[in-house]
Amino acid sequence: FRFKDSLAEDLQGADLVISHAGAGSCLETLEKGKPLIVVINDKLMHNHQLELAKQLHRDGYVLYCNCSTLVETLQSMDLAALKPFPPGQPEKFASFLDKVFELQ
Repeated sequence: FRFKDSLAEDLQGADLVISHAGAGSCLETLEKGKPLIVVINDKLMHNHQLELAKQLHRDGYVLYCNCSTLVETLQSMDLAALKPFPPGQPEKFASFLDKVFELQ
């Protein structure tokens, strides 16, 4: 896609999402409950996308690959093996901030 204000509508109708491994893209897709294959851009500085993709894969939430192994990943994928991503708990973070700044 070129720039879009939101991918929410596209994600809602998707059966499978193939994305880069940016944190925002991964979390938005997983929060919508969609199966996700992340394609690593290993040319990025410090390869932070690989770290995120590996951890999400270890936790059972995504499949990951690079451009040269995408076709193989699509042919061998077992989406049923992916676990649902747990919902966020923003109230815990808010409570933590309240304690840190002595607002409670």
